[in-house]
Amino acid sequence: MTTRDIAFLVFEDFQILDATGPLAAFEIAARYRPGAYRLRTVAARGGPVRASCGLCVQTEPFAAAAGCDTLIVAGGEGTRGPAGDAATLDFIRATAARARRVASVCSGAYLLALAGVLDGKRATTHWNRSADFQRRFPSVRLEPDRIYVRDGKVWTSAGITAGIDLALALIADDLGEEIAHDVARQLVVYHRRTGGQSQFSALLDLEHASDKFAPLLRWAAERLEQRLSVEDLAEEAAMSPRNFSRAFQRETSVTPAKAVERLRLDRAKADLEGGNLPIERVALASGFGDAERMRRAFLRVYGRPPQDFRRARAS
Repeated sequence: MTTRDIAFLVFEDFQILDATGPLAAFEIAARYRPGAYRLRTVAARGGPVRASCGLCVQTEPFAAAAGCDTLIVAGGEGTRGPAGDAATLDFIRATAARARRVASVCSGAYLLALAGVLDGKRATTHWNRSADFQRRFPSVRLEPDRIYVRDGKVWTSAGITAGIDLALALIADDLGEEIAHDVARQLVVYHRRTGGQSQFSALLDLEHASDKFAPLLRWAAERLEQRLSVEDLAEEAAMSPRNFSRAFQRETSVTPAKAVERLRLDRAKADLEGGNLPIERVALASGFGDAERMRRAFLRVYGRPPQDFRRARAS
């Protein structure tokens, strides 16, 4: 078996999860397939590098990654430093030319763009950086709402936890879907998100609308296969059904039933785009009960049947 060198490029004030999330995914994959990966973290001068959270990470100099299979560039507030460092940009440029893959997490895309790696290519980055990124790099075909984007051997991902989704996709590319699925389970990832999925979700939107009911919404999202009637939700919220319905709609601007439907649709759409479960099983897992009821909800909200989302994934 060929051992693949995976190098993570970090710098002062990098975002710790941009590196450690994907690192953990590759580490676990190597447990399932011993010898599959050799992991290293590199920086311009090597030695300890401090993340924005204050944690120091021991690194090797760039020369240690000269023959790496895959280079993954972290993001974070500290990208301003290497953005002006010719040695870092030269290393990224040279590595991208010879490595099998090059990738970025979050605002690490800025460094790939500055090195010329993204010229004319499709890419993504953290949604909060999208407008600035498009202004600064008009030659990059930015897809701002994507979890991750692959264009040839160049991969880019959205912010923070999307780096784990990127790593799982890279692992699937190397070792197959089964290993990637096992790694996702070990990481306790709710479900693997495909690159085409949005950076946003119904749960995040609803939680943002109401801090008061955020714990209840998370509770419901973990139990979508259950009935989740107004009475069930009110009981969990320790309120009467009538008072609960009024308070919930006042806080979120949607009825409890509509909120649950949005969560069900989000889960079903993710399962269709990211897996191979039969339509009927997707309907059961997301709480619709049967495929016809799910189909009607999809047509009403998305204007398309569930099968379209699976076809889009296949294409």
